[in-house]
Amino acid sequence: MEYANQLKEYAPAWSEERVDAEVARIREVSKRNHTTEVYKFCYSAIDLTTLSCNDSEASVTEFARKAAEFYVKYPHIPNVASICIYPSFVETVGLAVDGTPMRITSVAGGFPAAQTFLEVKALEVAMAVENGADEIDIVLNVGRMLTGRYDEAASEVEAIRSEMDEELVLKVIIESGALRTPELIRKASLLSMFAGADFVKTSTGKISVAATPEAAVTMCVAIRDYYEKTGRKVGFKAAGGVRTAEDAALYYTVVEEILGKEWLTTDLFRIGASSAANNLLSAIEGTTVKYY
Repeated sequence: MEYANQLKEYAPAWSEERVDAEVARIREVSKRNHTTEVYKFCYSAIDLTTLSCNDSEASVTEFARKAAEFYVKYPHIPNVASICIYPSFVETVGLAVDGTPMRITSVAGGFPAAQTFLEVKALEVAMAVENGADEIDIVLNVGRMLTGRYDEAASEVEAIRSEMDEELVLKVIIESGALRTPELIRKASLLSMFAGADFVKTSTGKISVAATPEAAVTMCVAIRDYYEKTGRKVGFKAAGGVRTAEDAALYYTVVEEILGKEWLTTDLFRIGASSAANNLLSAIEGTTVKYY
């Protein structure tokens, strides 16, 4: 499909100056959301993540077991939305969280660089799903975006989405820190949505620039504009560099201000995090918590 032509139906991205001004405004507004209630919601929106070269069956089992036990140990706090791991650990997590509502997210499709054959990407996604993944996080091909090969980048997303059952969630990572400009971040977000993404996600967390509020604003404006044209709601996920409770509240506020409270559900808002989990728990409990 010719996706690039669809971009002409949308206004250009906001200027960097306008984005910066909006971020400054939202930073101030976000102070109202430094509350236990917001922190609890942000915790419940976490895709609890371990994506390390040190991951092993033993370490991932222990990680998932602690997440499963959280339901009993902290019954007054809604648990994280999912556990996010490499594809080879999907079955491991499934065994550890069996009998709980925990969802399983797998990165796939040549994560984190997406620099492999489409057939390999599709097979890896299929294997993760076969092993029990409920949600798949893939990376939009950044090299193709930077060289203007938009149709090719989006067509890969379409091909992978077409291989997944409708009830499975596809999150597309645009690697905003590599795209850098509001124009490219907006195009990548729109192209991902045209191609069937259920979420657009900021970052892999594997390059020096991860999630930024500037990228979040640009992406959420694109989600809003897409919704106004199509009526289809696409979610937003901030990942990489979200560490403190205040960081989480800032992204919550970006979504609240640009997309509205109806987007503040775990079906439409996620935070990809590891260290943020303990920091949010500490803010909620009013004392230092090192659960993970």
